[in-house]
Amino acid sequence: MGHRKTHAPKHGSLAYLPRHRSKKPTARIRYWPEIKSESPKLLGFSAYKAGMTYVFTIEDRKRSPHFGKEVARAVTILETPPILVCGIRTYTKTPYGLQNITEAWMKDPPAILDRLLVLPDTFNTEAMLEKLQQNLEQTNVVRVITATQPSQTSLSKKKPEACEIQLGGGTIPQQFEYAKQLLGKTVTPEEVFKDGQYIDIGGITVGKGFQGPVKRWGVTCLQHKGRKTKRGIATLGPWNPHHLMYSIPRAGQMGYHQRIEFNKRILKIGKNGKEVTVKGGYIRYGEVNGPYVLLAGSIPGTEKRQIRLRVPARPPREIPEAAPQVTYISLESPQGK
Repeated sequence: MGHRKTHAPKHGSLAYLPRHRSKKPTARIRYWPEIKSESPKLLGFSAYKAGMTYVFTIEDRKRSPHFGKEVARAVTILETPPILVCGIRTYTKTPYGLQNITEAWMKDPPAILDRLLVLPDTFNTEAMLEKLQQNLEQTNVVRVITATQPSQTSLSKKKPEACEIQLGGGTIPQQFEYAKQLLGKTVTPEEVFKDGQYIDIGGITVGKGFQGPVKRWGVTCLQHKGRKTKRGIATLGPWNPHHLMYSIPRAGQMGYHQRIEFNKRILKIGKNGKEVTVKGGYIRYGEVNGPYVLLAGSIPGTEKRQIRLRVPARPPREIPEAAPQVTYISLESPQGK
């Protein structure tokens, strides 16, 4: 019996078409879930991906065959310097989607924001907040405009990233009052998330440039004695329909796509990054200096890239009440030094 050729016409989900390059290296969050809580809170955060290592934890999922045992897990370390709340923006719902009503900015924004936006010398914050107060009746969504602080990390960049984070819980007036308290202040990850919680991740995948159909779609290479191409596809489709169907695997952009990953579990939120910095620092990143989040599993994107964190849109039904017990964090050098 000779070797039977593997039947692999195409791999890869068609749900992500078109596979085009992301406009920005920062993910867009198009959906914010509604949460049930009496007091308002932020529904997201921003972080920077530092790298990966592994830990030993006590398995606390009751349905797992390893329940109560020590298991090894791959983990991702995110550096989470406090984010600065520099503005408030409100929206009203229209038949055509959300419409911005107005916004308010902090009185004296830091000079680092000039690298990102063209700002006036000073804002009339009281007048802006008064206008927001007057339009509260028609306000359906309250969001804060936040800026990251990369200068507090080991990154060489100085330019911050700005993004909107929605508020959830309580009533709209309560959310507005809470946003007013945050304006001009910084927020830490402990104020938004807690140990053991599930969260959603938004990121831009590692870019691989223009690739052929074998690498991009996983089609089988044609036989070496075949006519014309070897790393292509045998047919571009049937006579009818006459046009080229979207499902035909073709060459094109691979990577640098936006992806949202659901239900990544926070194993630990820490304040001193030295606890999780491996020997010699993380490759292409360096040392983690400040607050960090230890996340189970891998996430999309390369080192140094901004990662958006969000409360879970569809959390698991069974969530352990207590945070998982981390017994060991590997700090061995990933380069074997």
